[in-house]
Amino acid sequence: MIDILNIISDTNIGGAGRAVLNYLQYMDRTAFSAKVVVPKGSLLIGPVRSLEVPVIEIDAMADKSYDRTAIRKLMGIVSREDPDVVHTHGSLSGRIAGKRCGKKVVFTRHSAFPFPSYVCKTPLRLVYKYLYEHYSDRIIAISPAGAKLMTDAGISSKKISVMMNGVSPVQRDQCKAEALKKRYGIQDGDFVIGILARIEEYKGHMDVLETLRILRERGRQVKLIIAGTGAFETQVRQRTRELDLDDLVIFTGFVEDVSQVLSAMDLQVNASYVSETSSLSLLEGMSMGLPMAAADCCGNPWIVDQGISGYLFPPRDAEALADIVEKLMDDRELLKRLGQGALKTYNERFTGQIYAKILEDIYRDVLTDGSEE
Repeated sequence: MIDILNIISDTNIGGAGRAVLNYLQYMDRTAFSAKVVVPKGSLLIGPVRSLEVPVIEIDAMADKSYDRTAIRKLMGIVSREDPDVVHTHGSLSGRIAGKRCGKKVVFTRHSAFPFPSYVCKTPLRLVYKYLYEHYSDRIIAISPAGAKLMTDAGISSKKISVMMNGVSPVQRDQCKAEALKKRYGIQDGDFVIGILARIEEYKGHMDVLETLRILRERGRQVKLIIAGTGAFETQVRQRTRELDLDDLVIFTGFVEDVSQVLSAMDLQVNASYVSETSSLSLLEGMSMGLPMAAADCCGNPWIVDQGISGYLFPPRDAEALADIVEKLMDDRELLKRLGQGALKTYNERFTGQIYAKILEDIYRDVLTDGSEE
């Protein structure tokens, strides 16, 4: 039995937390066991325990990659639990604790934010290289784009494994979809596009609002669902009013049951222009046969097969996205084929079972010194 100790500093459930939960759901329990270390009060505690996986709470490291006070506490946990592998999800404190205790350490970098130029073009590059390489036996990038950002910053490719996310399938629920449409006044003739993502500036909500304005000027009957919350929500709502789009835009707030909003969409949009690795919401939509239009950015090109499961458009190009929406509104057979292609691609590449198997192969490789130069 291979024992994995996951360390994640998130107090909320973001992409990293959802990735942990996806693995725990599909892990091979005949060969692996897992425990999860989280900050006290983290929203991950309940979902992890519901999967019958032990949780260890620590009164430190909340939403911090590096917390000096957490290192000694984490070292105590690692020493007591004695895992075969310490898998940290961003947590530098966890990586330091794991290596100081002599453990194999796997580190997943869940984001694809570029390293600052002052890191890549100054001696700080050597500091980052040391922190990444010395405190990790293996670094997991969640897309080839994420791996390139690290190698561009000087981190050795020999330390990096690339694996895309995988998710549990989401079932299409037409009854829930109809209830949502009725609640928000979506008519039978409306073509519904939607974004399921945190409302942050780099997620491209402003660009999609511009697309909606263009489509309205072209006389197209389109509604936009914005599902989620975030730091940029006030600005997005203000821009919606400025463009006089209030009757076309639906803000659902945080959505726990994603099947409802995804089932109500004809097309899912991802307009991120930075930091997209392998979008969990796109994968969940694919699992129910929902076609996509995504910005040709970061990890999206490794998810969307052009003309097979959806279409890519240049980042921040509202006109190009409007053209895609119009094309699919006018060709419902094409829209249907894209949905079928999305489901096929999901089943072949992005299931939770595939994700868990790839991750477990990495664990085995690390334990057999496969990462050593």
